[in-house]
Amino acid sequence: MADSVSASQVLDALRPIIDPDFQKSIVDLGFIKDLRIDGAAVSFAIELTTPACPVKEEFKRAAHERVLALKGVDDVAVTMTANTRQAARQASDGQTQVSLPGVKNIIAVASGKGGVGKSTTAINLALTLRDEGAEVGILDTDVYGPSLSLLTGVHGRPDTTPDRKIMPLIGQGMKLMSMAFFMDDDSPVIWRGPMVHGLVKQFLTDVNWGELDYLIVDMPPGTGDAALTLTQMAPLSGAVIVTTANDLSLIDARKGLQMFEKVGVPILGIVENMSYFTPMDQPDRKYHIFGRGGGERVAKELGVDFLGEVPIDPRIAEDGDVGKPIVVSQPDSPSSVAFRRIAGEVARKVAMLAITNPPIADTNITWVNN
Repeated sequence: MADSVSASQVLDALRPIIDPDFQKSIVDLGFIKDLRIDGAAVSFAIELTTPACPVKEEFKRAAHERVLALKGVDDVAVTMTANTRQAARQASDGQTQVSLPGVKNIIAVASGKGGVGKSTTAINLALTLRDEGAEVGILDTDVYGPSLSLLTGVHGRPDTTPDRKIMPLIGQGMKLMSMAFFMDDDSPVIWRGPMVHGLVKQFLTDVNWGELDYLIVDMPPGTGDAALTLTQMAPLSGAVIVTTANDLSLIDARKGLQMFEKVGVPILGIVENMSYFTPMDQPDRKYHIFGRGGGERVAKELGVDFLGEVPIDPRIAEDGDVGKPIVVSQPDSPSSVAFRRIAGEVARKVAMLAITNPPIADTNITWVNN
């Protein structure tokens, strides 16, 4: 055992690995868990703040190389895990927020107007987080024009528990809830404000969501009754604003953003959807049909982050209409790549909101004597 590496040597080898968001060592942040030393074999886990961390593979590679370079180490096993942290939630003055036990983070995906691809963005972001290993749910709160059933290909009426809780439907590996699941036909929903308020409250308080890392809320377009109820009542961790580059959409996006700011909901950033079109036979050309750079310009003007552009792809509509969102049907398409990058940024920002100071965590070290 005299030639065996020590725990302190392993931790010192890992200490130069810096988390780019917190600008601190992954050792000092308490990310190293379950460190085991068995002669010349070393194993440990790196526990991240979100399964969608965009640099997790870099962390794994660097950790493996650094520990393997230590004298007396012949084998290194690095396991990547995640413990999604819960972001702080701030209620606006005079408002009472509901409690969703087991739901760590609620992220609103909103737009100032309809027709900009808000629901498409919400479902593809949710699926990306699911693919990264997170437990995800989607709440479609567009009472008058619900789209979750169409986008996921899930139909049916939810069951209820003996204590009158509504069980979400399961589809695409996620928990789903939408007004569409309670509609028997294509008749229009004609409800007044108080009824809408009651339904939104019921979706928040009476649905048995269970344990979720992220609940994605597909907000109704605009700043009407349902949207206001949600921003005031739901304990939102943050909001993503979806727009197109044209001036009309940008004006409405500003209104939606200001609604969240007034009730103290952090703005995670702006997504510019349908940014440009690239013909299949002209892969180097970009046609900016709705204008150019509007989303980034508004983000800069309002002092929020620009999360990225999503190009126009006819397959988004075609595949979405048959319950196959593009990150599932065309995972290597430019639009899917954009959605994955944006989802990573959203998860990263929520994790940063959840940690204001480095967590205090003791490293669990196990020695195995031969």
